[in-house]
Amino acid sequence: MMAETKNLKRFYNSVIPSDWATPEFGDIFKFLRTFSFSREQLTNNPTNDGIRNIHYGDIHATYENEILDLDIEMTVPYLLDGIIQPTSFDEDCFPALKDGDLIIADASEDYLGVCDCVELKNLNGTKVVSGLHTFAARSSDDKIALGYRTYSLKHEQVIRELRRIATGTSVYGVSKSNLSNVRIPLPPISEQKSIAKVLSTADAAIHATEKLIAQKELRKKWLTQQLFTGKKRLKGFEEEWKQVPLSEMFSERNETKYFDLPLLSIGQNGVYPQDESVKKDTSNEDKSKYKRICLGDIGYNTMRMWQGRSALSGLEGIVSPAYTVVTPKKNADSLFFSYLFKMPKMTNLFWRNSQGLVDDTLNCKFKDFSIVKVMLPQSKEEQTAIAQVLQSADKEISLLKAKAEKLREQKKGLMQKLLTGKVRLKIND
Repeated sequence: MMAETKNLKRFYNSVIPSDWATPEFGDIFKFLRTFSFSREQLTNNPTNDGIRNIHYGDIHATYENEILDLDIEMTVPYLLDGIIQPTSFDEDCFPALKDGDLIIADASEDYLGVCDCVELKNLNGTKVVSGLHTFAARSSDDKIALGYRTYSLKHEQVIRELRRIATGTSVYGVSKSNLSNVRIPLPPISEQKSIAKVLSTADAAIHATEKLIAQKELRKKWLTQQLFTGKKRLKGFEEEWKQVPLSEMFSERNETKYFDLPLLSIGQNGVYPQDESVKKDTSNEDKSKYKRICLGDIGYNTMRMWQGRSALSGLEGIVSPAYTVVTPKKNADSLFFSYLFKMPKMTNLFWRNSQGLVDDTLNCKFKDFSIVKVMLPQSKEEQTAIAQVLQSADKEISLLKAKAEKLREQKKGLMQKLLTGKVRLKIND
């Protein structure tokens, strides 16, 4: 149950409920020992019971939720064996981190990441250390509830204060002493627990959706491998596959001087208008050599085809001369080939057929592309059927990703209301 806030008091440049405390961070948390291990000292494949290491960069980029649940998050790296002995942990001088401890990034390349933090959960005996450019902080249950601790730094005015006190030019940081002096808003313990429970429920919904996405992506990967090798055949298709050069399936479109067509960009996932790109427009003012690309064509980066830099076009426009544009013949379904060209076996074939001394100078021009041989269904209908199966899988994954994003936005809305006290949870005593 929720209720509107009535009695308020000042907190920085905002207001909070009058019964909330505003202690300094250092009055609630004490700092623990941290380490500065480099990426070279980490591994994802420990040989023994490893010691996990939380790196500041992962807090910014990898761990999306405020609660780092080690039962769920499997990407936390380990220290290489022998760097720290598990027996070295000592409760007085070298305490092992435990549930409820915070790991805070003390450095960021932009203001947005200043003092990003996660709260540890479900360590279950796993040894964890706080790594490069981080603070580790601990509190007691009578001061701040488990599951709420990470949110003590998520109030909009606290974030603003942290950015204000951050120092640096290309990298921004906050010292322990400055962080200790930052005031944080704390509801009564019972309300903290209720807020933590609500946000934990939101996290569970997000995780369940992300888990489903991962399952669907694995299924699509399996389907792709089975369907493109002919190990799995769709109902109604029994003809033997045939090895043919790509010259039998595609011709090159090398049409220029289409000045009236819009400029397009080709990315890993599609063809889109240049003015919708987040990248700076570096195209030449003289576009007389820019190539026309049409609906159903496939454009690829001539120097990066071996890295899977190709995409099916749903638009008509012009693209940089750095791209090769191929158009399907009557016996080729371009959607089918857009999936096929991303497969590791195909990118390896493009690499082998590219011309150049080193990877950075390799070129897969149409003459090189056209001689690549591949096993294919003899009928365009089977190509189309395979492409439609994979397209359906993609749509299902896209819908789930949209749902996960909507759940994340809903959680942000809840945080905005609950962590500021704009909406209060009714506590049942």
